[in-house]
Amino acid sequence: MAKITYIEHNGTEHVVDVPTGLTVMEGARDNGIPGIEADCGGACACSTCHVYVAPDWVAKLPEKDDMEEDMLDFAFQPDPELSRLTCQLKVTDALDGLVVQMPEKQI
Repeated sequence: MAKITYIEHNGTEHVVDVPTGLTVMEGARDNGIPGIEADCGGACACSTCHVYVAPDWVAKLPEKDDMEEDMLDFAFQPDPELSRLTCQLKVTDALDGLVVQMPEKQI
């Protein structure tokens, strides 16, 4: 289980425990957190689960694969360093304390 902080664009914080093995996107979906739409259900076929990870977490996460990089091109205001798709972040104990912020909108 990892405690993950999801921050809405307006600054509202949601701190939730997400079971190991789920994705960060599934943690948001299962806890009713607004701002992560996940239209493709986690297939990395859209960019509606886009977030900005806290800068101190960038180096701690697995690198983006080519498919995630391609989908981020369709995200709203992607940041080359901070943007990630939450469907591609598998929850492990190492993600305990992760902080992500949602963009103004998902497209």
